[in-house]
Amino acid sequence: MCLECVATGINRRSLLLSLAGAGFAAATLSRGAFAATPAEGALSPDEALAKLKAGNEKFVADANACAAHLADQRKQAAKGQAPWATILSCSDSRVPPELVFGGVNLGELFVIRNAGNVLETNGLGTIEYGAEHLLAPLVVVMGHKNCGAVVAACEVAKNGTAFGGSIDRMIEPIVPVALANVREAGDFVDNTVRANAIRGAARIVAESAIIAAMVKRGTVKVVPAYYDLDSGRVDFLA
Repeated sequence: MCLECVATGINRRSLLLSLAGAGFAAATLSRGAFAATPAEGALSPDEALAKLKAGNEKFVADANACAAHLADQRKQAAKGQAPWATILSCSDSRVPPELVFGGVNLGELFVIRNAGNVLETNGLGTIEYGAEHLLAPLVVVMGHKNCGAVVAACEVAKNGTAFGGSIDRMIEPIVPVALANVREAGDFVDNTVRANAIRGAARIVAESAIIAAMVKRGTVKVVPAYYDLDSGRVDFLA
């Protein structure tokens, strides 16, 4: 029996409302008063990582084994959320984190998705909120095989291709990663997907004093990962 599954990710409107509420509270309360306290039995970063790995193994072994009990879970989740992992992943419709990690249920994962799993201001703020105020002990930056955004960035790096519109701006942060891998042995796109996830994880710690302090204390771990579309397996890169 795998972890209970939910077919949809975190609702964007609900997330924005949560973040808006967090901003209002932060303006009126000190950080110490606003921050949550660890619940009894809360997972450590390593326990959360082990739980993701176990869930993915179940997904690989039998992707149809998920059994949803959403009615009961919805009632519990409506009282408040306590996610145990934050996932920054690609928007690709073939990569739903809730299913990839074994069918986790409502209220378990804090998810940020965009093309190419690129770290941006909104994403970094969401990660900080998840770690500091929801006490999620694990952050995963997950790229995936044949990522369209990375393919586009590789086209720019190798051939100078211009896509126009907002796509060029969207993939701009991935282009330096592609340029750094253009002469490496092996598959250019695949190498860049992995390097992009590794760079994203490193940027989270480098650009967020909040996350860096929590990593130093050992209360949060940041891990890059790679999802194989064919096998369904997640390879953690650190």
